[in-house]
Amino acid sequence: MSAMEKLYLLAALAPLAGSILAGLFGKQLGRQPSAWICILSVAVSFVASALIFQDVLAGRLYNGTVYTWLVSGSAAFNVGFLIDQLTVTMMLVVTFVSLMVHIYTIGYMADDDGYQRFFSYISLFTFSMMMLVMANNFVQLFFGWEAVGLVSYLLIGFWYKRPTAIYANLKAFLVNRVGDFGFLLGIGLILAHFGTLEYKTVFMFAPQVAGSTINILGDQQWSLMTVICICLFIGAMGKSAQVPLHVWLPDSMEGPTPISALIHAATMVTAGIFMVSRMSPLFELSDTALSVVLVIGAITALFMGFLGIVQNDIKRVVAYSTLSQLGYMTVALGASAYSVAIFHLMTHAFFKALLFLAAGSVIIGVHHNQDIRHMGGLWKYMKITWFTSLVGSLALIGTPFFAGFYSKDSIIEAVKHSTLPGSGFAYFAVVAGVFVTAFYSFRMYFLVFHGKERFDQGHEGHGHDQHAQDAHHGHGGKPHESPWVVTVPLVLLMIPSVVIGYLTIQPMLFGGYFGDAIAVQPHHPAMKELAAEFHGPIAMGLHAFTTLPFLFALAGVVLAWYLYLKRPDLPGRIRRTVAGVYTLLDNKYYFDRFNDWFFAGGARKFGSLLSRGGDRALIDGLMVNGSAKLVGLSAAVIRYMQTGCLYHYAFAMVLGVFAYLFWRFFSKF
Repeated sequence: MSAMEKLYLLAALAPLAGSILAGLFGKQLGRQPSAWICILSVAVSFVASALIFQDVLAGRLYNGTVYTWLVSGSAAFNVGFLIDQLTVTMMLVVTFVSLMVHIYTIGYMADDDGYQRFFSYISLFTFSMMMLVMANNFVQLFFGWEAVGLVSYLLIGFWYKRPTAIYANLKAFLVNRVGDFGFLLGIGLILAHFGTLEYKTVFMFAPQVAGSTINILGDQQWSLMTVICICLFIGAMGKSAQVPLHVWLPDSMEGPTPISALIHAATMVTAGIFMVSRMSPLFELSDTALSVVLVIGAITALFMGFLGIVQNDIKRVVAYSTLSQLGYMTVALGASAYSVAIFHLMTHAFFKALLFLAAGSVIIGVHHNQDIRHMGGLWKYMKITWFTSLVGSLALIGTPFFAGFYSKDSIIEAVKHSTLPGSGFAYFAVVAGVFVTAFYSFRMYFLVFHGKERFDQGHEGHGHDQHAQDAHHGHGGKPHESPWVVTVPLVLLMIPSVVIGYLTIQPMLFGGYFGDAIAVQPHHPAMKELAAEFHGPIAMGLHAFTTLPFLFALAGVVLAWYLYLKRPDLPGRIRRTVAGVYTLLDNKYYFDRFNDWFFAGGARKFGSLLSRGGDRALIDGLMVNGSAKLVGLSAAVIRYMQTGCLYHYAFAMVLGVFAYLFWRFFSKF
């Protein structure tokens, strides 16, 4: 095994080692040693990822098998690594954000009983995500895919004594199983028609299979590539929370804030975006599949943003923002701008992790009250949290020269140049979404940090993140800045939230950075058009001040300022005026109500029907009890023939002999 192969294994397995030590031996090791073992293991993974990144920049790529798990016929199921530009980008993002979250957790979970258990889980999550992004075959991809789903279930329901947390993690698990069923079907079709699960071989033979059809129902023939891609994308819809499989993500805010940042900003929810980008050689062969991706992403980007406007829980505002931004990434995938989707994935990872961790810092500072209606004026008490939140919000809304601007504006331009069916609607959705994003982001920012102080108006908003009552943070009194283990990750995440877009847009989008890791067919023009219009990051930033997205973002900020600082009486009046629309948004378009009634209620009714009709009537009633009754009935009839008289039995024997002879005689004819 070469030195680089050992480094790949170290990057993937170091977090697993930390997780095992903290999980199995946490009580013996103690709280702080367990925490620092996990932090060091993820730091080792980050350093290894950085070294691998340098190796890839030098042109040394890797695609090889580490371990053969199973051979069945001609199909081999391997553990292997594919190390290219796309992989190392994800590795750096995952390990860096995970490291920041690990450090932040020291302060945030300081007084929680499950301290070691929590560190074990988040390190295990990091390992699962690394296995997912480093995979060179569909088996390992599916392993990582399911592992992040399992660990997210454990993390969302971390406070397992709280019914809402148990409901939320079960919901996340079940909704993801729906998506994973489609994902598994797609992988099964690939194995059936390609005879292998290795990426390289599948991508090589994909053009030859592009014209093949498959019969699903009746005589209708479907394009095999379209069916495979849509099945794979259904998996991405579950993991990356696209409509209608988005319902799990807002409820998952029941978990502690650090995992909101880890799962819902940078890692798990972006697994679907990464997977579709990795599968670009397949998706490029099906315009139908790309149209589906484009439209689903556009619906998510716009309509999930609307829901952020009516939320009062600080974490749920950021959660709906995540849903909307995932929609933007999905739109970029549909427009064949895969590199732009990964670029936005990277920039979003930094500023959204920053916003989640800042929200957690606010929750600590105001003694675990999550209702933004009971905050206000916090900038005086929490200067670091206030400033980092402002930077994160400016990056999120696409302020020129901030990280989010370069990626979001590139998505909007890419969709503008797309020629696929549905691209017109998608362009409208992403442009309108800019205004919506700016409005809900600064609604939250102004309500939390500016205006009059409202945190003495009771604790109706006492929140989901009220972990063990802690003397360390206090309970009651004036707000206060969070400890250094909380604020240092905020500052470290703030820096890339400002500069990472400016520094990386040229190489990532137009410098051939991704090389052969991403494939785009010549008849999909978005990236060519973007390259023709790009004249450097400074020119792009200056030009943005005259564009529609900037004006929309500015309008959203100004409207939020006017409604929530200048005229705070107006939102209540507007709400009463459009009560029907508010009710629709407050009930989240009734998705949850429909799921509870149709799927959950329908499953219960169907189960009840099977219980009454199948179990009680058919199995117990007819087969078990029925056979007993039949035996009893036949015994009752036979009882009359058992008289105890010898001549009755002799007569029966004579009759029997006579019947036998009669049958033998006539059978000869």
